[in-house]
Amino acid sequence: MSGRHTDRLVQRLATLRDRLETGMDRREFVRTVVSGGFAIGMARWLGVNDFLAADDGEVPIVTALVRDDPDDPWTVRERTRYVPAEWYAAVEKAFEVNRRLARFAFTGYLGSAVIPGDYGSGTATVSVGLSSDGHSVGELLGEFAEGIDIDPETIIDVEEIQDGPEAYEPRFADSLADGSVPSGVACETPSSMATLGPALYHPESEQRFFVTADHAFGEDRDSSEDALSLPRQEADAIELGDVVHYHPVEDVAAVEPNGWLEPASRIDAPSRPRVRGQFTKFGLADLVARDRELEKVGAMTGHTTGKIQGVDAVTCFTDEFCRRGQIRWGGEMDLTDGDSGSVSYHSDPKGEDGDVLVAGFNNARTWWPGQSYVWGVGAYRLTEKHGYLF
Repeated sequence: MSGRHTDRLVQRLATLRDRLETGMDRREFVRTVVSGGFAIGMARWLGVNDFLAADDGEVPIVTALVRDDPDDPWTVRERTRYVPAEWYAAVEKAFEVNRRLARFAFTGYLGSAVIPGDYGSGTATVSVGLSSDGHSVGELLGEFAEGIDIDPETIIDVEEIQDGPEAYEPRFADSLADGSVPSGVACETPSSMATLGPALYHPESEQRFFVTADHAFGEDRDSSEDALSLPRQEADAIELGDVVHYHPVEDVAAVEPNGWLEPASRIDAPSRPRVRGQFTKFGLADLVARDRELEKVGAMTGHTTGKIQGVDAVTCFTDEFCRRGQIRWGGEMDLTDGDSGSVSYHSDPKGEDGDVLVAGFNNARTWWPGQSYVWGVGAYRLTEKHGYLF
């Protein structure tokens, strides 16, 4: 950033602070910050957090990234809504507490998640999973977590994977006359079966990909040979393309189409919902505050719905590394082998009938006593780390 640009920025912020000190009301201040291209987090720099956190205040949050034109995946805009400033401050602090827990990586830490309260409560909770030899979370965080409820839970028997009691038949793609393949149907890798996700876009390179779970390709893989296929119930399988990007931490594999079939922004549910974009992290928090549920269509278990149990979650159960930016929702029976690669979604509150927004990408489920949910990476995390959009 040039010195001249920096000087102009400092001058603009100083002017804004002067206006605040001379009586600018809260809503005018927030609108000025946003229209000026600043994030609400700039309030810390200005020293006006208390002003924004007043009980009767509201602040805007970006809830979703959406396409106005469903046929133009490269033009995406932010959608915002006003929320109580007290709630915003509590959830933002809970996100920071959660980030610190993940950075500590203390003995016994197995993961954590933020659970926003409803708008009337103005609260948020951080749920922390601990092994039996875990430390006292309260002692580790000290005064930093003041005002945020910490809910420690001891988790046992994480090593033993239990198979689900039911057997399922895979859902195959039906008519492909239009040359597109929807999400929610079975796909095959050289080593297993998974669920195909909706079209994954990369605006910077203007590419669109088929997408499914990274772990469906196993541990011994070669991206030059790993092809993704579409099995058919009464016909030969069709090759969709080859993996061009593996993302093991997020558990996502992006496949470049190499034939006449293209990925579709559709989900293979009875209503054939159309994907118009995705929720942000605060958009997911907003869904929790309003007690909304998520849906998914898996190749094995089909269509299910469930309550959101945590956002911006960290899971350290299955690998030597922790996965961040996760969503916890539903119950353990909402996912089984072959459902990985499906997406969780919710209806678009401002879209046309049948439009939905993606919440996250389903990868696994709990298998230990005492907890029951599906987890997977949030769509916003894929955008932050790799630039992808649904």
